[in-house]
Amino acid sequence: MNKPVLAKSKAITIFTVFALGYFISTLLRAITATISPELVSEFNLTSGELGLLGGGYFLGFASVQIPLGYLLDSKGPRKILSYFLSLSIVGLILFATAQNLTMLLISRVLIGVGVGACLMGPLTAYRIWFQDETQQRANSWMLMVGAIGMLSSSLPVQYFLPLVGWRVIFLSLALLTFACIILIIIFIPKWQTKSVENEKFNENKLSTVWKNPLFKSLIPMGFFSYGGLFAIQTLWAGPWMVKVSGYTPNESAQGLFLIYFSMLVSFLCWGYFVPKFSKNVNDAIRLLRIGAPLNLIILALIIYLGPKAGSIHWALFIVSSIFLSLTQPAVGMAFSLKNAGKALTSFNLLIFIGAFFIQWIIGIIIDMGMSFNYSEINSFKFAMLFVLTTSLFSYLFFLKKVK
Repeated sequence: MNKPVLAKSKAITIFTVFALGYFISTLLRAITATISPELVSEFNLTSGELGLLGGGYFLGFASVQIPLGYLLDSKGPRKILSYFLSLSIVGLILFATAQNLTMLLISRVLIGVGVGACLMGPLTAYRIWFQDETQQRANSWMLMVGAIGMLSSSLPVQYFLPLVGWRVIFLSLALLTFACIILIIIFIPKWQTKSVENEKFNENKLSTVWKNPLFKSLIPMGFFSYGGLFAIQTLWAGPWMVKVSGYTPNESAQGLFLIYFSMLVSFLCWGYFVPKFSKNVNDAIRLLRIGAPLNLIILALIIYLGPKAGSIHWALFIVSSIFLSLTQPAVGMAFSLKNAGKALTSFNLLIFIGAFFIQWIIGIIIDMGMSFNYSEINSFKFAMLFVLTTSLFSYLFFLKKVK
């Protein structure tokens, strides 16, 4: 089937506009780690409540992924991304004016819903408009932009916190999101579905995605491994550095900056080199088999070191997790063009439901450990041991099921 591949100059413009949306999405995903001391102090939050609040973004994000797949395949990223980002503006304003945990959580969920299409929309578009051999590169460089968003959520946000406060920061992000919507309307082409509508109806069902052998082999890895990675990098790495490593809030922000900068560099390099080694689904599976255990080894080392494990170790953990990024484009390439959106959003559903529950469960385990008179340090280690164990079994399941 012929794809309506775009000219290079048009593709670069489209990538840049989509990148701004994903930048906003990941900044909002990770900002809780930086402002958590402010929120804990102002609203007297427990670890469990902080984990629930941070996970609210993932809950909202995950809740729209299945309908989002159908919407993207039929209506296209231009229209759907604009509508969804409008919801995130409402969530940002509500968060900025919240006076209690309930309102914080509701607005955080709404923000997650609003930015739910910021990566899947572009990836669906790239599947149609970009050549197959550039899928891994486009995915990696979008994740690099995401790392820039997370980078911006650390020291830059920490710098502005004492100057304007977290509420003004969220109102400013609402204005930036509005600007992004305008750019999407101006520069993103309208969706032309004629070129991808020639497939049989019975091949266009969601069950086609969930019954696929590759997809099924990646379900636990998406939920536990990828979800656990998001839970750590967007929230719990920060509290670990403060509560376990003894960092000050400012030192923790510097540590998060190092973590996210390491992500940025790794995705930049990964996006350049990985297309040379991974040109199709089989190549991605082979690399995933080899590389996926690396982050488990680093996480085991962090748990062992405890207070001696700081930002450098968490940066190594995040960088060693880069092999997990092979899963999303592999899932996209494993399906027909007409099912690309449903496949990508279904896998994203696993990731973000996993991130919500694991981020929350980490907080619950920490609270439970302390209620049983374990030290806060050991309670954090127990929580990370949960992430390690579930991720290990997910990898073993993948090895067993994938052909």
